[in-house]
Amino acid sequence: MDEKPTPEKDRMQDIVSMAKRRGYIFPSSEIYGGLNAVFDYGPLGVELKNNVKRAWWDAMTRMRDDVVGLDASILMARRVWQASGHEEVFTDPLVDCKSCKGRFRADHVIEQLGSLDVCPNCGARGTLTEPRPFNLMFKTYMGPVEEDADLIYLRPETAQGIYVNFLNTQTAMRKRLPFGIAQIGKAFRNEISPGNFTYRMREFEQMEMQFFIPPEQEERWFNYWKEQRRQWYLDLGMTPTRLAWHEHTKEELAHYARAAVDIYYEFPFGSREIEGIHDRTDWDLRRHTEYSGKDMSYYDDLEKRRYIPYIIETSVGADRSTLAFLCDAYDEEEVNGETRVVLRLSHRLAPVKVAVMPLSRKENLVALAHKVHDSVRTLGLTQYDDTGGNIGKRYRRQDEIGTPYCVTVDFESLEDNAVTIRERDSMEQRRVPIADLRAILAEDLAK
Repeated sequence: MDEKPTPEKDRMQDIVSMAKRRGYIFPSSEIYGGLNAVFDYGPLGVELKNNVKRAWWDAMTRMRDDVVGLDASILMARRVWQASGHEEVFTDPLVDCKSCKGRFRADHVIEQLGSLDVCPNCGARGTLTEPRPFNLMFKTYMGPVEEDADLIYLRPETAQGIYVNFLNTQTAMRKRLPFGIAQIGKAFRNEISPGNFTYRMREFEQMEMQFFIPPEQEERWFNYWKEQRRQWYLDLGMTPTRLAWHEHTKEELAHYARAAVDIYYEFPFGSREIEGIHDRTDWDLRRHTEYSGKDMSYYDDLEKRRYIPYIIETSVGADRSTLAFLCDAYDEEEVNGETRVVLRLSHRLAPVKVAVMPLSRKENLVALAHKVHDSVRTLGLTQYDDTGGNIGKRYRRQDEIGTPYCVTVDFESLEDNAVTIRERDSMEQRRVPIADLRAILAEDLAK
């Protein structure tokens, strides 16, 4: 089969269109005209994203003895964000165009056009204002009357919830260093110029792990987590050549970091960050000690010494990584003169694991197909599909949503108690006994 790929400049639009058509991702509030940079995950999208999160959670907590989980609140004391530096420095440079009234991040304009001389929207020269800092945190108020209520923020990251719970977690779980705390949760940033589908949104989800270590071990664990995190993407089938490292220069480093490296993925719209690994030293716990008055140090009873732990952070965008897996899996090829769209998602990430299809809607065939479907339900999310045309069209629909295996129940099945398994990527078919079907599929899906 000769591949006939979609040009990169059109591929992203094809993916966005497919995502809506097949129930992966919808524009939020669409019937009211939509809400900029806010999206809703449809039936298949929520399954895919949950599978990504589950794969991360398993790798980071359940398969390790040295990392435990946490689910901290979205609302936190304002003092937390003063200690973390967010209230003071969590800003982007904002410029306005006096002509078209557009607003842009100054650094993005410079990256795109080389200077701030031209508006990226209307092309007018000399109309952009001087850059001014814009804080990205969403403000809200806690209390019944806004005038008397306390100002608080929707959290812009999940990491601070881990830091303020360091002592609680370490004591409750009786953990010795080094150990980590992992969390998956929502974060909110009032982005000036969001875009590129779900890559940059105002409401998003993070998968973060903070690894607490003795200060002298920072280089060892920084290098360890770099390799561990890259390997996670490869284990889930991501194309190695589309991944790259981006080492932060001194000018790029955040105020809390001694060293940082990003994992970049080559999206159709360009190479962008999907995860960051940061050496945060003892900056965070030292600041919370200062602002809260609570001693955040750790006493090592084996070495008889007390110190404030250093932290190695791994921070993944759940939405960004989900989008990366979606883009990486999207493929087009020519089959018998027609274009076949197929999502080559790994078995672990595919939303639907198995689709069961009766060849026709004859009563006896439908009854057997339902029994077959019931026998494989425990393998994960499955679909019973008897709608939308002939068996070929149904195969194509399942290819496009990424279903690894289709099971066809035909009239011969009534005689030989066997069905046909059709594999997504190769389109190869094989006949197997119904009695052995679940065990065969379970073994195949485990690959």
